[in-house]
Amino acid sequence: MRSDVEAESEVAASNDVTELKEMNRIVGYVLRRAQLALFEDFARRFKGLDLTPAQFSTLVAIRENPERRQSDIAAALGIQRPNFVALMDNLERRGLAERVRSGADRRSNALALTLAGTALLERAMAAQAEQEAAIRARIGEPERLRLIDTLQRLTGI
Repeated sequence: MRSDVEAESEVAASNDVTELKEMNRIVGYVLRRAQLALFEDFARRFKGLDLTPAQFSTLVAIRENPERRQSDIAAALGIQRPNFVALMDNLERRGLAERVRSGADRRSNALALTLAGTALLERAMAAQAEQEAAIRARIGEPERLRLIDTLQRLTGI
């Protein structure tokens, strides 16, 4: 009878020889694997900040577009309205962002960062800069820029 250690060794050995040649030629598969790796790295770097990628991108979008309507920010980020409402409820509850009456359209809400949101975003931007530096170190700046351009073109497929 095999021991647990022997069984684990066999599994590890079989994993070493498992090939995914065909899968590694499929853009969607490789893109998803890269996304998972980047999200894991993001989670590690942002652990102390208690921010998800969606929350981080929302704070950045609000900072770049002060006093814009909630629906505009949601659309720009590609987040469905009900999901964005829940996301904003969370950011508001945490005191990081707020809904204010829109000066342009009093029937809608504009979004703004609070002082706490601005301070947290500064820390988050530093963590994001570290991740970008790690990517740059792995693939180089020209390739990083080319990758961003390629991925932006793919969003229109």
